[in-house]
Amino acid sequence: MFDILEAKLRANPRKIVFTEGHDARILEAAAKLKQGGFLTPILIGQVEVVKAKAAECGFDIEGLEIIDPATYPEMEAMVEKMVELRKGKMTPEDCRANLQKGNYFGTMLVKMGYADSLLGGATYSTADTVRPALQLVKTRKGAHLVSSCFIMAREGKDGQELLAMGDCAINIDYQDTVDKEGNVTFTAAEKLAEVAIETAKTAKVFGIDPKVAMLSFSTKGSGKGGTVALSQAATAKAKELAPELAIDGEMQFDAAVSPTVGQLKFPGSKVAGYANTFIFPNIEAGNIGYKIAQRLGGFAAYGPILQGLNAPINDLSRGCNADEVYKMAIITAALA
Repeated sequence: MFDILEAKLRANPRKIVFTEGHDARILEAAAKLKQGGFLTPILIGQVEVVKAKAAECGFDIEGLEIIDPATYPEMEAMVEKMVELRKGKMTPEDCRANLQKGNYFGTMLVKMGYADSLLGGATYSTADTVRPALQLVKTRKGAHLVSSCFIMAREGKDGQELLAMGDCAINIDYQDTVDKEGNVTFTAAEKLAEVAIETAKTAKVFGIDPKVAMLSFSTKGSGKGGTVALSQAATAKAKELAPELAIDGEMQFDAAVSPTVGQLKFPGSKVAGYANTFIFPNIEAGNIGYKIAQRLGGFAAYGPILQGLNAPINDLSRGCNADEVYKMAIITAALA
């Protein structure tokens, strides 16, 4: 998988911003990327502090760009642009203060076209990475929400097995969006359908030919209550919006992955028994599901990969290691 992504980046050079340039894990990953030569890191932080930390840890970052928001020569232009983007919700003073933080400053570098992508979260929370992205980069045209997926990878006797799972990190659940007059402007089913379509698009980037299962504790109406009706409605909406997509549901996980069970419970389905892209009805199911696959199934989990934004911006776990930073940087930049 990573050989394919690296080849894409060699053919299409990209820059990636690391919002926490002083962190040893970031520095180790940046040094490795420098050595690889297929992706250009930009480190945010105090120049001397970043260089001293790299020297202390023995990481070669010579020649990499380090930008300190406190001394950035184009800060006033950046403040002016951020005020415009926030449309009266932040004063120039508010913007200037926020731009001293790596998460906001790095996001603006992406927004203003100086970098193609961003990776943060080694020390920032997920909210601190996603919030600036929503406020400044914003969702792309046609997208109504930001979601996430994990790419799951496992070596097998026939090569690498790849799966996609969404949404396991961002949307707690799916509720109708209602305007001030009480009118439903975007239904819960439309939201889940959008997650399914976006996850299928992400899967394709990694060479997965998506066969999408809308998961539930019910298969084809065998159960009632809970999120069954949501999964059913979302499946119908996704088929309407993306008729070319192989998608079916609602179905239980065994029906999604076992051809024998799938064709017994959901006869005639092109997805049941052969699914490789799994859509969970809420974050509880999704988060538990991907971690079971990771811890008991032997899959490596790459993500969360954010979907629906105008530029690739991704979040690290605060418990990540340097290898995970390195791989997530490649994934993030390849999405550009």
